[in-house]
Amino acid sequence: MRFIGITGGVGAGKSEILGYLAKKPDTRVMLADEIAHELMSPGTECYDRICETFGAEDIFLPQGGLDRGKLAAVIFSDEAKRRQMNAIVHPAVRVYVEKAAREKQGGKRKLLVLEAALLIEEHYDEICDELWYIYTREDIRRERLMASRGYSTEKVDRIFASQLTEEVYREHCRVVIDNNGSVAEAFAQIDRALSEKK
Repeated sequence: MRFIGITGGVGAGKSEILGYLAKKPDTRVMLADEIAHELMSPGTECYDRICETFGAEDIFLPQGGLDRGKLAAVIFSDEAKRRQMNAIVHPAVRVYVEKAAREKQGGKRKLLVLEAALLIEEHYDEICDELWYIYTREDIRRERLMASRGYSTEKVDRIFASQLTEEVYREHCRVVIDNNGSVAEAFAQIDRALSEKK
């Protein structure tokens, strides 16, 4: 089985790439954000730790569970709280991913794909066979975010400033998929990369 980690800046078009990979035979695509949401549900160890750490904050729904909007407002306005939340959630996500990788080693799956914003920062190169960088020019990403998500210029600037530079992505990733052209061109690059021996 081949285990590929995929990353890239916000607005790079990763969803389309992941959708294409998910259609490949014997492939499982995992999204770190979705795993985190699942692990933060009531009844989980993560949720209990969040309750202990953030119990005084107004981030809980009346019927239990987390109000994601309020949670985002709290952790993105306070760096210390963001670090506390990351210290609870990120190790749990990693344990989940490592378990999935071990389970698939003995099965028939040919390809396991993980998409994570912090793939490099969280050292997923230690468990993935290779990392891929989805590269899209900043001006295209900016245009997409403002058109599809309604982000202001200031918000886009803040997001871009918080992410790794193109140089860092390229330094850590074995494969670069250039997503500045057509979707067909990006898919052709993926097929080429998958056909190569790692």
